[in-house]
Amino acid sequence: MSDTKPRRIGAFGALALLLATGGAAGGWWYAHRDADTASGDDADLEASLASAGINGKERAAIEGLVRSYILEHPEVLPEAMERLQQREAAAQIGPMRGALETPFPGAVMGNPDGKVTLVEFTDFACTYCRQSVKTLDALIAKNPDLRVVVRELPIIAPESAPAARMALAAAAQGKYPAYHKAMFEGARPSDASITAAATAAGLDLASARTFAARPDVEEELKRNLQLARQLGINGTPAWVIGEQLVHGAVPQEDLQAAIDAARKS
Repeated sequence: MSDTKPRRIGAFGALALLLATGGAAGGWWYAHRDADTASGDDADLEASLASAGINGKERAAIEGLVRSYILEHPEVLPEAMERLQQREAAAQIGPMRGALETPFPGAVMGNPDGKVTLVEFTDFACTYCRQSVKTLDALIAKNPDLRVVVRELPIIAPESAPAARMALAAAAQGKYPAYHKAMFEGARPSDASITAAATAAGLDLASARTFAARPDVEEELKRNLQLARQLGINGTPAWVIGEQLVHGAVPQEDLQAAIDAARKS
C-alpha cells in the first residue's frame, strides 16, 4: 500500500482477521489455553493486529465478539479442535511418509503400483476393522490407482499377534490379500481360525509358520506400533491418506474425499 495510514476495517472484518490469525474460534481459544503457551502466540497476535491498524481497545472489542460468538455457537469448538488436530497430524505425517508408505514386502492391497497410497493400521481381532472390509473393497474397486499399505497393529487381544505374524508370512508368499480376506470372513483370531485362513489363502503352512517366527517379522510389528504411537493412534482401524489421519470405521465417502484430496495434492 502506498498510503502509510493504518487501514481500518469494519467489526466483522476485524473479527474475521482475528479468527483467521488464531485458527478459527476454537483454535483461538486453544491457543490461549494456558499462560505459558499463550505468551508467544499472544505476541504474534499483537503484531498481526497492529499491522492491520487495530489498537488495544479495538482488540478488546473484537475478543468480546469472539467470546459471544463461541458462547452462542459452541459447536464450532469441536470443529476447530478437529481442524487443529488435522494440522498437527499433517505436520507429523510429512517426515514419516516414507516409513508409513513403505510396506512390509507383499503387505499391499489394491494396485501395488498405484499413485495414491492409503495406509491402514488394522488388527484382526478388531470388530470395526472387520466392518471396514467392505468399505476398503469398494474403495479399491472405485479407485484403480489406489495402493493400500496395510500395517498390522495387533493391540486388541493376545491372539492378534499370531494372526498378524501369519499375515506377514502370507505377504512373503504373495498371498496377503487372500489371507486378509479369509481372516476377516472367519472367526475371531485363534490357532484354529489362523490355520483355516492360511489354508483358505493357499499358504504353504510349514513355510509360513517358519517365516512367522523370524525376527524381522517381530521387528515389523514393533515398527508399526512405534509409528502408531508417533501419530497418536491408539485404536484400529486408523487411516493415513495424503496429509490426513482418520480414526475409526468411517463412512466410505469420508475416505473417498481424503483419497480425492490426496490425488490432487
